[in-house]
Amino acid sequence: MPKCTPGTLGTPGTLAPWHPWHSGTPGTLAPLAHLAPLARLNNPLGLSRPIWLIGWVSFFTDMASEMVYPLLPLFLTQVLGAGAMSLGVIEGAADAANSALKILSGWWSDRSSPKKLVFAGYGLASAVRPLIALAHAWPQVLAIRFTDRLGKGIRGAPRDAMLAALAPSSARGRVFGFHRAMDHAGAVTGPLIASAFLYFYPGQYRPLFALTIVPGVVVMLFILRIPEPARAAAALNEGRLDRPNLNAPRAAGAAAKLDRRFYMAILVILIFSLGNASDAFLLLRLSGLGVPAFWIPLLWSALHVVKSTSSIVGGSLSDRFGRRGMIALGWIIYAAVYAAFGFSNSKPVVVTIFLVYGLYFGVTEGAEKAWIADMAPVARRGTAFGIYNAALGVGGLAASLLFGLLWTRISPRAAFLTGAALAVLASMMLMLFRPSDQSAGQAGYPLGDSNQSPAASR
Repeated sequence: MPKCTPGTLGTPGTLAPWHPWHSGTPGTLAPLAHLAPLARLNNPLGLSRPIWLIGWVSFFTDMASEMVYPLLPLFLTQVLGAGAMSLGVIEGAADAANSALKILSGWWSDRSSPKKLVFAGYGLASAVRPLIALAHAWPQVLAIRFTDRLGKGIRGAPRDAMLAALAPSSARGRVFGFHRAMDHAGAVTGPLIASAFLYFYPGQYRPLFALTIVPGVVVMLFILRIPEPARAAAALNEGRLDRPNLNAPRAAGAAAKLDRRFYMAILVILIFSLGNASDAFLLLRLSGLGVPAFWIPLLWSALHVVKSTSSIVGGSLSDRFGRRGMIALGWIIYAAVYAAFGFSNSKPVVVTIFLVYGLYFGVTEGAEKAWIADMAPVARRGTAFGIYNAALGVGGLAASLLFGLLWTRISPRAAFLTGAALAVLASMMLMLFRPSDQSAGQAGYPLGDSNQSPAASR
């Protein structure tokens, strides 16, 4: 980077007026959207430093969460004496908790500081998660998981809106896929730490859960280093750098609304999520087929290796070949996995299918979030992600309660086959989805996908 010298280019330590990172005001930098393209120049993945920071936040958060989550069914059933129905209540209520705040936090992030909401959400979860070590009854675990998921509800939509603002429209799938890859990489590390701990200290769940305070502190330190996105960052990053008034995109988008196309997409996603029960039931099924407790965290870690390695590829493919096709492919994989879990009683077969299950996440997660960003007006992205995440949470609550009920009253097979059937139904509806429906962009408002490739709009 060129340096300023006294008396010629400006004050030492500041950027010269002609420098591309200069904002036009002495001693200041350009908005974050100006910085992102330059930051990508020396990055082999084409990702800016703020995107990497957000990725590391997710990495350490999932590390802490996954030191607990795969062991929670065992802790509830073997230590606290709870049953499958209580597991469904806990996981369903946890999903509902974050759904309760997602729309509000998304709406608020469109009007205030998304970074503050992100900090508050991650901070709350990091503070309460270690308290599971003190639980002596399943309602206490319910209360802690409920509060943990409240934190997720606060942070999810603002974080996704920040990522959408930092992502070029032609690479949204790759950016969201990278974020999910970092998330899953943390989910690989957490179970490995848990397995190593339990190998040396068998059955000592409580000290292990207490140790999750360490990655929680690391998360907060990383968030403090994430810059606050400028309000015009999203529009500038779309390539509209010729606007002299940086507040113009926000003013123009103030009247923009989420259109019928967006709500139809949410409906289809909701139908799929009604069959998408907590993954804790998969772990319970593995345990019921005789997989030892020591291997459960290792299998969970291996699952996240598949998720992580396939997420960037899946997101990038959605940039090239279209969102709907990739999402539908992932949902079909999900249906096949759930059907196999329902029919097979073979431990080797179910373990193999469990690992294949990771491809569903890699193919769909980045593509779904990029699809939401494509359809949302710039000024409504926080609200759009709030509605999207709320739909997933509401569906997750209903799915977990229904799954637990079917598992207890009928059989595990009935529960898994119900989830598979809903996934097939949602896939069929998705392929009938009309991408040509009028959008907010056609109504005269700036859409998030103004420079989006034709393939990605499919």
